[in-house]
Amino acid sequence: MTIANHLSELHGLPAVDFEIPAEGRSLPDAGAVAWRLRVDPYDDDQEVTWEELFDLFLATVDPAGVRALIIGQWGEATEHRSSYPIGLVTAAASRLTSLEAVFVGDLVLEEAEISWIEQSDVTALLDAFPGLVELGVRGGDGLVFPPVRHDTLRSLTIESGGLPVQVVRGVLDSELPALEKLDLWLGVSAYGGDTELTDLAPLLSGTRFLALHHLGLRNSEIQEEIAGAIASAPVVARLRTLDLSNGVLGDDGAAALLEGQPLTHLDTLDLHHHFLSEAMEQRLTAALEPHGVRLDLSDRNKPWNDGGRENRYTAVAE
Repeated sequence: MTIANHLSELHGLPAVDFEIPAEGRSLPDAGAVAWRLRVDPYDDDQEVTWEELFDLFLATVDPAGVRALIIGQWGEATEHRSSYPIGLVTAAASRLTSLEAVFVGDLVLEEAEISWIEQSDVTALLDAFPGLVELGVRGGDGLVFPPVRHDTLRSLTIESGGLPVQVVRGVLDSELPALEKLDLWLGVSAYGGDTELTDLAPLLSGTRFLALHHLGLRNSEIQEEIAGAIASAPVVARLRTLDLSNGVLGDDGAAALLEGQPLTHLDTLDLHHHFLSEAMEQRLTAALEPHGVRLDLSDRNKPWNDGGRENRYTAVAE
């Protein structure tokens, strides 16, 4: 997934923009799609605020039937934090009784760089919706995730060009007994990504989130270190999919993966956007694909040269 395009689906439902209904035009059933609400603050013909659009949404679509909600652009990038739309959604929790999935911050490049998206305490959604099973977030600026207990959440995705370590610690200190999928974009230090390998120890030890079968530790400038730790991490034994994509993975990290514990039980190993040599790609393919592992080695990159020093880059930063 990149941030070049809006979400095409959420929770297995096709994403549909909610718009002020035109006369004679019917809308999908409330629970048949993932509803995206977004406004364009730069469109002179659109004078509605996100709050007004949300009120109209609740009055037009049966809120009790809504299963998935995508919070798109809620104003100018620096005008409001995500606490603005989150507060409106949580205030309507008694009406959104079937809500199972929420994504906060479905903004693409022409709307805002990922580092411009002003987030807030997204656990307010978990507190308000005890039946939520999927939560996605885009943007790390101002993001807060204190430790929380939630019994039904199965999927948590946080996309960031720089994920604050306090967010990572909050996630890993949370009690999420149903969590099956965890996807963290750790990012780079220049944009607030200050997570170190030691901060991931509780996760890699396998003592957290015992239902986990998909793990993504992605888009990281410490991707080599992560791969080295994954090579002996107890959590790997129960995974079906492992995603180390979008980062600065090179031959040393890939060699550590091959020389560590077996990965042949995986359904998928995603390493796309990497800095591997062709020879290392061939080693990975020969070692894993005969065992049925789906291996994604697309998007090979070359480091850029800075005064004689080679530099690798993550897929998403600013």
